[in-house]
Amino acid sequence: MKIFILKPSSLGDVIQALPVLRLLKQCYPAAEIFWWIDSTLAPLIEGDADLTGVVRFERKRWAKPQYWPEMFRSIRWLRAQKFDLVIDLQCLLRSAAFSWLANGKFLAGLDETREGARGFYDLAVPRKSFHTHAVDWYLSVLPPLDVPVHKNFVWLPERPKVAAEIMRKWPEAIAPPPPAARRPPRWIALPPGARWQNKRWPAKHFGELIHSLAQIFPEVRFAILGGKNDHPLGEIISQSAPDRCLNLCGATSLPEMVEWVRRCDLMVTNDTGPMHVAAALGKPLVALFGPTEPRRTGPYGQLENALRLDLPCSPCLKSHCTIEKTDECMRALPPALVCQHVQKILS
Repeated sequence: MKIFILKPSSLGDVIQALPVLRLLKQCYPAAEIFWWIDSTLAPLIEGDADLTGVVRFERKRWAKPQYWPEMFRSIRWLRAQKFDLVIDLQCLLRSAAFSWLANGKFLAGLDETREGARGFYDLAVPRKSFHTHAVDWYLSVLPPLDVPVHKNFVWLPERPKVAAEIMRKWPEAIAPPPPAARRPPRWIALPPGARWQNKRWPAKHFGELIHSLAQIFPEVRFAILGGKNDHPLGEIISQSAPDRCLNLCGATSLPEMVEWVRRCDLMVTNDTGPMHVAAALGKPLVALFGPTEPRRTGPYGQLENALRLDLPCSPCLKSHCTIEKTDECMRALPPALVCQHVQKILS
């Protein structure tokens, strides 16, 4: 049996869709499963034991006519695979068209009103309700295909070679505790970035949080995670406790970021991709929400740890703030409140 999954982006969405892969492989151990993913995210799943192959979606390249022959070759390759089952978890016109062009025997997808994607599917699975979590929605495509849904799987298996590389590149990760500490160091992961500007808790708030926690927990250190564009935020935050912070923004690969989260004891995070990594690993976290709805896209299995202010405009589900007090839903979240929740978990 050959199966083709389409979920090209974003980082958090791909993480949330991985249980579909795990359960398909458990149900059909001999199946050959391929995943269509944005080339920038491909390292996240390349080499995964449950995948036979990764099909790269060259989004930026294929937008230019000179690279269309490359795109057509990819489509011809897909059609030659003669997939038995194609599952589109992106539910956009682009992904639906690619899934249809793959010419599998049966095409299933998520039923959302955006762009008319459902018109391509043999089976369209609707979202149960507005507040249905993304993970549960992705999984809902499986029962109609006679694939059992359960939680007996490893969401993100460990990569020992990557973990060993972390120890080699960042010996701080295994450094002894400072003299004032009475126990081995504990790491808190802090991803200060987010795709939307209005989903970002201010860097100075992260700094205040670090300053408070450093005084309460002498053994705690802070791993600041993010992409290259987040590096300036990491530098600002690190100034609150330079000897306790490690600014990893732009310094890790995606697999290295996952293994860093795995070795951390807790994460304080915006609504962003690493938050879903922490949730998938079962790491305790405190998630800070403003314009988005935690019940739809919050940390799966830890919605009680999602903090948000009860404002009339929140959640607006908009990528740009339009009220007079710009980004108030995030700016007004006090560091003291976040510190209380972190203390409760660490203690």
